[in-house]
Amino acid sequence: MTKIHARWGWCALVLMAGMNVAHGKPLAMVGPWEIHSVDPASNGVFFTRMQVAETLVEVDSLGNLQPGLASQWSHSEDGLQWRFTLRPGARFHDGSEVSAEQVAFALQQAWRKPGVMTSAPIASIEAHEGALLVTLTGPFAPLAAVLAHPSTQILAKGAYDAKGEVTQVIGSGPYRITRLQQPQRVETERFDGWQGPQPAISQVSYLTVGRAESRTLMAESGQADIAWGLDPVSIRRLQQAPRVSIVSVTLPRTIQLKLNGADPLLKDPAVRRALSLAIDRRGMAAALLRDPEMAATQLFPPTLGEWHQPGLTPLAYDVKAAQAALAAAGWQPGADGVLHKGEERFALTLRTFPDRPELPLLATALQAQWKAVGVDLKVAVGNSSEIPAGHQDGSLQLGLYARNYALVPDPLVTLLGDLAPAGADWGVMNWQSPAMAQTLARLGKETLPAGEAAALRRDIATTLQQELPLLPIAWYRQSAAVSRGLKGFELDPQERSYRLDKLTWSAQ
Repeated sequence: MTKIHARWGWCALVLMAGMNVAHGKPLAMVGPWEIHSVDPASNGVFFTRMQVAETLVEVDSLGNLQPGLASQWSHSEDGLQWRFTLRPGARFHDGSEVSAEQVAFALQQAWRKPGVMTSAPIASIEAHEGALLVTLTGPFAPLAAVLAHPSTQILAKGAYDAKGEVTQVIGSGPYRITRLQQPQRVETERFDGWQGPQPAISQVSYLTVGRAESRTLMAESGQADIAWGLDPVSIRRLQQAPRVSIVSVTLPRTIQLKLNGADPLLKDPAVRRALSLAIDRRGMAAALLRDPEMAATQLFPPTLGEWHQPGLTPLAYDVKAAQAALAAAGWQPGADGVLHKGEERFALTLRTFPDRPELPLLATALQAQWKAVGVDLKVAVGNSSEIPAGHQDGSLQLGLYARNYALVPDPLVTLLGDLAPAGADWGVMNWQSPAMAQTLARLGKETLPAGEAAALRRDIATTLQQELPLLPIAWYRQSAAVSRGLKGFELDPQERSYRLDKLTWSAQ
């Protein structure tokens, strides 16, 4: 077996767990995100961020894999069998042991559902001699990264009903749920059975608040100690507020437009390029995001070092070139100012959602910019679930959302799903490239020399820049308003954890 990771130094943490810590007052957080489900396949990231549930593999701030519930892992020389040694002594919030059998059961439930685990060629998941064994039908280098994805979080047997469906979240993290009212509220408290240092803050609550203005007022007045999902106007206001400070970090996330490649108006790559030319990305980033550096010049942001390609010709803004390209494709202005081709009118509907407050603003800006080239764009603001639903039933024309390319620490895993020939809910729709599919498969199956792997990643980025099945709009900077009385706060650039266990209240 080829050793992948050294043993985690939990002994020191266990010793520290017995130390007396000041627990302070409860912590109140507000954000725009609703709790739609307790199933990790649908809403797992919320419970890993709240540090209620753990995955086998963790990730540090730079995206490097670290021990989680697995203290170490290894694989056979042929890459077909992976062995995960579990952290000794770990327990779920109901007091039951985090056993190899329970880990296998939880992963089997995740494996049978649509999700990131289907990207790996898994043949079996089983417990063996106190460890977890995952057997593959073919080599898959990023398997450990897959098992860091929030949908693979490990829950206790009591979390599942007789059909294997999740009915409650019983994890093994430093906090356990005491109250859950979907879709708006969750309350947690410190878990005394946690092996690491006991969190200084013993109680945490999260409340879904839909309007950015309301979240801003709650942070300003002290009703909320941390406010997530701030729009640029709120950030500017809170920068002057005496009670709070603004903390920001650049994320491996891109705000992008998903296009239906089978739609008669969008199937021509020349038309997609024309639509891209009609987007003033820098203007939107400056005016709406208050951050012109976040204007996307390609799909992959600079924070994705191995995938970002500085040598690519950047996406440009050129209204005259856009108009010329649309005319060359047969589109001519009608009497109403909208482009026509025969009886066909260039009218599109864009779906987006307010969970991230900048999305409706950007959608409205796109509406105005495309009107200048004769495209009639209707903006429909609804629930985030409407984009994958529209993908599934074929009704979606355009979807605007923010895509995290490091939710699995190796972006390749996300791309294997997003760029699959059949498409994906948050990836391409009715577009495929056989050459790209082969390239992605090689990266997933083979251990390639660094130079060759880099060349393949460059080929993928170049194809996406030329074909534009996804239109990049902006890269992403996450901000939060934080009470000045809260110490130790930092944003996770991988968006995996709120790091609540690191926080303390300043002395009063």
